Amino acid sequence: MKKILILTAGFGDGHTAAARNIRDAIEILDEDARTEVLDLFAGSDGAFNTLVGKTALGVVHYAQTIWGGSMLPVENQFGSFARLQLALEKILDENQPDCVVSTHPVYGHAIQKIYRDSERPFRLLTVITASAQASPVWFRAPSDLFFVANDEVAGVLQVGGVTLNKIKNFGFPVSPAFADKHPELPAPVGNEPRRVLYLVNTGRKKAVKAIDRLLQVDGVQVTVVAGRDPELRAKLIESTADVSTRVRILGWTNQMPELFYSHHIVVSRAGDVIVPEAMAARCPMIVLQREASTDDDSAALINKYECGTVVERKREIAEAVELAFDKRASVWSDWRKALKKISRPDAALRIAEVVLAEAVNDRPARRNVKLFEPAADRLMRTPKLVNGGAHRPEMLLCDFHIHSNYSDGQLSVPELIDFYGERGFDCICITDHLADPKRLIGKVSELTNLTLAREQIGEYFEVIERERQRAWRRYQMLVMTGIEFNKDGYTSKTSAHLLGIDLKSPIDAGLDIPELIEEIHKQGALAVASHPHVMKSEWGRNTLYLWENQEKYAPLLDAWEIANRNNIFNDIGLKRLPFLANSDFHKPKHIYSWKTLIHCEKNYEAIKECVRRNEHVAITLYRDFPGQTKKSARHHFAAPAALEKVAETVVLQSA
Repeated sequence: MKKILILTAGFGDGHTAAARNIRDAIEILDEDARTEVLDLFAGSDGAFNTLVGKTALGVVHYAQTIWGGSMLPVENQFGSFARLQLALEKILDENQPDCVVSTHPVYGHAIQKIYRDSERPFRLLTVITASAQASPVWFRAPSDLFFVANDEVAGVLQVGGVTLNKIKNFGFPVSPAFADKHPELPAPVGNEPRRVLYLVNTGRKKAVKAIDRLLQVDGVQVTVVAGRDPELRAKLIESTADVSTRVRILGWTNQMPELFYSHHIVVSRAGDVIVPEAMAARCPMIVLQREASTDDDSAALINKYECGTVVERKREIAEAVELAFDKRASVWSDWRKALKKISRPDAALRIAEVVLAEAVNDRPARRNVKLFEPAADRLMRTPKLVNGGAHRPEMLLCDFHIHSNYSDGQLSVPELIDFYGERGFDCICITDHLADPKRLIGKVSELTNLTLAREQIGEYFEVIERERQRAWRRYQMLVMTGIEFNKDGYTSKTSAHLLGIDLKSPIDAGLDIPELIEEIHKQGALAVASHPHVMKSEWGRNTLYLWENQEKYAPLLDAWEIANRNNIFNDIGLKRLPFLANSDFHKPKHIYSWKTLIHCEKNYEAIKECVRRNEHVAITLYRDFPGQTKKSARHHFAAPAALEKVAETVVLQSA
């Protein structure tokens, strides 16, 4: 099995995106490869992390100006650089990767010092995320190969003395999803709508006026991505109410590849990730140029390749769009032709192919240690087979109540997959809030980004389906799509929250509860009462309607939450109702809460059937395993098997 370590840094736009995209591409090409992404800056103490991060950004962006023609030793520019170097040296020694990929220049210099007196026992590949003017700090440390985004960066390396055979000009590693087949968007002529994607990532106060002007252009339809700014989103919905058929207002989204491919033009500030993504999707770009920023280089590429235009003021956006679509979209067509020549949507996959080819090490003396995890833990998560090929029943650690940042959670869906997968969970269900649009509280909560937006429900299902496949490849973890249906009234006894677990398609949240349960069951999913009793140990809104009407709903529901977060609802047990225990996860610290244990075969239907019959179901209070250090917990090193993590267990077996 090939072991690949990808080193990154969480500051700056491109480093982490490049690292994650390469990791995803590697896993697509080789399911058996073991790939880990590590940010050593994130693992540093707060003050040190801030100091080194700011210094690193300055060195990367301004080194040529500061140093002129000479090159000072890079470690002199980083102050307490030795601390990061020592941490990296220990990680490399303990895990012995076959290949190390660096997306930040500091790691190359650290590795150079670590192995200054000995041969480096792995291949080192450097991914330069700079879009045009790559600082010498990127290539003054030795690397076996350098991956660059374009000819400009390749030229800088050659002038700096890097031989041509070490330079791979594959493009910036955007998400592998950009390489999927997408329908070709035709030129907007005649009555064809002119689709404009507007990303609100700067000047939010003036965005409303800019979008109003944009909608005055004939034939333009606008999709606005407002991000996690509920006030702005509410203002945009209000200001565009009269032209709602021509505008779509999104909050945060995880579907950028699809949005780029389905729009004729994207309007945004420049950035080390956004510009390469627009180029990969062959979507011409109107860039909002800011004064003297690090975005200047990526914005300059738009003008250099003549694949869009740069404007200085928001009021110029509408004029630029109108010009692009004038005369049978002649300017837009020229931009599109230019993009087709430079578009590299498969860059991450091409880089991954080379990484896998380089990750070959036949040195017999190397210890067979897996990255960040003992071999036994990896094997325990693999479903065991009995005679005839059937899966052997095993104890499965499950959490069926998890929120992402599609509603009021902190983590994105991909981050949740990694968060739970690295901790050895066997099955999870992501259950973001969906409010009843017929209720006033539901309408208000949707505007504040506390629940799923109705226009993003389809995207929500698509993203979880994509991540479900990755979760199985990487962690052998089952992932279900769910929704927490919010039926909020003005009092606790008129409020109910209902979990739909393992849904296959969206369901109308405006249905009455009995109809909602019926639709859930039609999809073979579970209907579970969420926190149905009084919560005492956590602040939260009580939702007691289902409990107050249990005679009506107990025959309809598959289970009731007997534990939610740190609350135990003893009345559920006393009534001998079928039960589950869930974390109601919103942020990382919520992992330390009640979970469900189910003893059955590791597949979706077996798990659901155990819940329905209320057989072989137990609950456990999840805690870190004894002896885990703060540092290993922070980086998730040596994550133990699921059942070895439990410090305290309370089992409630059904009769």
